[in-house]
Amino acid sequence: MSLLDAATTAQLKTYLGNLRRPIELVASLGEGQKSADTKSLVEEIAALSDKVTARFDGTDARKPSFAIGAAGEAARVTFAGLPLGHEFTSLILALLHVGGHPPKEEAELLDTVRGLEGPLHFETFFSLTCQNCPDVVQSLNIMAALNPEITHVAIDGALFQDEVERRKIMAVPQVFLNGEPFGQGRMDLAQIVAKIDTGAVARAAEKIAAKEPFDVLVVGGGPAGAAAAIYAARKGIRTGVVTERFGGQVLDTMGIENFISVQHTEGPRLVAQLEQHVKDYDVDVMNLQKAVSLKPANGDGLATIELESGASLRAKTVILSTGARWRQIGVPGEDEYRNKGVAYCPHCDGPLYKGKRTAVIGGGNSGVEAAIDLAGIVAHVTLIEFDSELRADAVLQTKLRSLPNVTVITSALTTEVTGDGEKVTGLVYRDRKTDEVHTLALEGIFVQIGLVPNTEWLGGALAMTNRGEIEIDSHLATSVPGVFAAGDVTTVPYKQIVIAMGEGSKAALSAFDYLIRH
Repeated sequence: MSLLDAATTAQLKTYLGNLRRPIELVASLGEGQKSADTKSLVEEIAALSDKVTARFDGTDARKPSFAIGAAGEAARVTFAGLPLGHEFTSLILALLHVGGHPPKEEAELLDTVRGLEGPLHFETFFSLTCQNCPDVVQSLNIMAALNPEITHVAIDGALFQDEVERRKIMAVPQVFLNGEPFGQGRMDLAQIVAKIDTGAVARAAEKIAAKEPFDVLVVGGGPAGAAAAIYAARKGIRTGVVTERFGGQVLDTMGIENFISVQHTEGPRLVAQLEQHVKDYDVDVMNLQKAVSLKPANGDGLATIELESGASLRAKTVILSTGARWRQIGVPGEDEYRNKGVAYCPHCDGPLYKGKRTAVIGGGNSGVEAAIDLAGIVAHVTLIEFDSELRADAVLQTKLRSLPNVTVITSALTTEVTGDGEKVTGLVYRDRKTDEVHTLALEGIFVQIGLVPNTEWLGGALAMTNRGEIEIDSHLATSVPGVFAAGDVTTVPYKQIVIAMGEGSKAALSAFDYLIRH
């Protein structure tokens, strides 16, 4: 039975037409359906191009797996498991890049990859439902395809549970370099290279420090920041974006079904479209740069944004759109067991808890949706809500209460995360009605209790609420002349993508109006 439908097969055949040199797939197979499926997938790929050949005599200890190598060379890219779901694109790109098709990355960055000294052996544990994993897998595959000193194995954690347990992996993507932990969570190619090439940060800072002042400098690259950059650039003024990671919180969002006119999309896909739209204009995007302070304009009329790298940027107007991050429960054990049983992305890490007991903290839409998703994977889900009733939409609550392996506990205050020193073992909560203290035995805890604005770096530079949100007026102006703010970082109600985009657009128009008048 074919694993690929007719449309996918036709699309893959078209992509393989871009191969510039022959490649070979070498599969290592065992018994069982997964090995049979892997064999079928490899055969299907090989049948689509005369530049692809397949062998089934691989000796890799992980079965099923298959390596992708240029003909006549040792393979440096390997998939352990079936790269379908979110990772199917990773498979296509790996085939193309090993086959000589150039990656769509900055030439300077690719030259840095080629110059990295090895040997560097990377292993990435992923799950097929993780939207953060493909960026990591694809980036490391590019590195392995370009540099003979680099190898990479992408491992489906759900398929190799024994190894996941042995190596104490409780969150994906999890990356090891030469057998030692290297990184956890979403990383793009530039971030990975910066962790290896320590001089990259200094070189980037030197380039940034030499830049001329901007008319509009956007701090933050989420939906609000992207919209602000596009609207500003369309006015023909010098526009820059400085951001820790383009896309922000949206990168960690799975299903998006309330983006008007688009019935369904996913965070990473939307971010890719935003980034391409911004690149269509003359916008200077400075990624992987963390702002650490804002200095209002002095006599020269230029505000200054200082960066963690030591560089500074100046601008006539500034738009702050640094967004928000997941709120922590703030109890003993949470930090200690982060990524060791305490998680914030059920889509990413849920498959690692197959057959285990989990809890979701938070009774809003995100919490209830997380509980519903997890119920299809784990043995049992306990949803814990501080208030006396859930706050999620009625349709979600109805679905939740119909599931046989879900327990809902309201009026509960989480007081502690417990563990054995290596991983989570339970959760302690107090019943707010009776003051009784209860302990739940668990293997995983997913926190879904809202957002915190990313404003700590601003200190007392401008007016903020006691919750850390930037105060703005109807034109999105802050208390500092020439400084505007947009999106989840502000006091605007309803933290939604479509609202953030509108606010970013308004902020850019307000900044342009300020430039005209001043």
